[in-house]
Amino acid sequence: MSMTLGLAGKPNAGKSTFFKSVTMADVEIANYPFTTIHANHGVAYIQTPCPCTERETRCGKCKDGIRYVPIDIIDVAGLVPDAHKGKGLGNSFLDDLRQAQAIIHVVDASASTDAEGNSIEPGSGNPVADIEFLDYELEMWMFEILNRNWAKLSRKIRAEGLKSEEAVADQLSGAGVTVEHANYALHETDLYSVDPAKWTEEDMIRLCQSIRKESKPMIIAANKFDALEGLGISPVESEDKTIIQTSAAAELALKSAAKAGVIHYTPGAENFEIAGDISPAQEKGLNAVKQLLETHKSTGVQECINRAVFELLDMIVVYPVEDEGKWTNKTGDMLPDAYLMKRGSTCKDMAYKIHSDIGDHFLYAVDARTKMRLAEKHELQNGDVIKIVSTAK
Repeated sequence: MSMTLGLAGKPNAGKSTFFKSVTMADVEIANYPFTTIHANHGVAYIQTPCPCTERETRCGKCKDGIRYVPIDIIDVAGLVPDAHKGKGLGNSFLDDLRQAQAIIHVVDASASTDAEGNSIEPGSGNPVADIEFLDYELEMWMFEILNRNWAKLSRKIRAEGLKSEEAVADQLSGAGVTVEHANYALHETDLYSVDPAKWTEEDMIRLCQSIRKESKPMIIAANKFDALEGLGISPVESEDKTIIQTSAAAELALKSAAKAGVIHYTPGAENFEIAGDISPAQEKGLNAVKQLLETHKSTGVQECINRAVFELLDMIVVYPVEDEGKWTNKTGDMLPDAYLMKRGSTCKDMAYKIHSDIGDHFLYAVDARTKMRLAEKHELQNGDVIKIVSTAK
């Protein structure tokens, strides 16, 4: 797995519940700040239609025609305002996010926690401010890293003719920033043609704002949205971010009931089926969740995961095979692998994804559906089934 999503937000917003609901990992969940001290690592699954539904036989790796593709997910400990200055539990949480290609920001949509995650009267908090503070913390974290020794480095750039984007990326490599991210931000902020030695702090902060947006795209999980009903609280809105209403607690309840064999439930579905006898307490709890699903169509949790990968990161799923007729590998397994690739990736990119030797000795690819030969620069599409032909041993 090379895809990593980070779960971030202030304490007590429901991050650990969200994490457990998508991974079913054994993590501590409690109603007080800093339940999570060290980052939790787990595996979540995105959903995509499986190509095997086009064939007479099923691949055995999907469920009801849906393929579940694994991704890494990190639940970092709660961030509080001025975390970049060491407040709360310090910078270690921000450091944990360096591995993430995108962030799901879990926000307490019920407005029942203050800026530091302490419980308060529902409706008296400020979810919109919570959204903005994480952007600021990430940007200032990057700024402080970049600003460190920048005067000396900027002189070196001028003296040795170094490229600004390479110097910026090198300084911010620990935050997961690439040359491509830095190059984009330099052009967007019009700093590309400005002598780095003349950059002001304001210039560098603007640069870091742009780098943050490019290197750490974000989707908002407006969690605990079901608690809004009856409180007269409006759903959280943002002009520049995708916001999805979620109830991680409801998703966890459904996943736990399904794991126990009490119900049949597909993550992200708008309904479930009772699988057997249930107790009065179970019936009461499931009825409450059923009402939520009838009103809102889903808990929103799976939608967050899917949209973070397919929309924020613009990924596609490609299926490499060795037998283009049967869609199998050498041992006869049908559609054995599902690879996440950046949209715009080519057949040769796919070859390198499988193995560097296969990429180095790439000859051509074959579209398993049409049996057409494809050149190395052919752009792959979501759901493609591809055979790579290579001289690699």
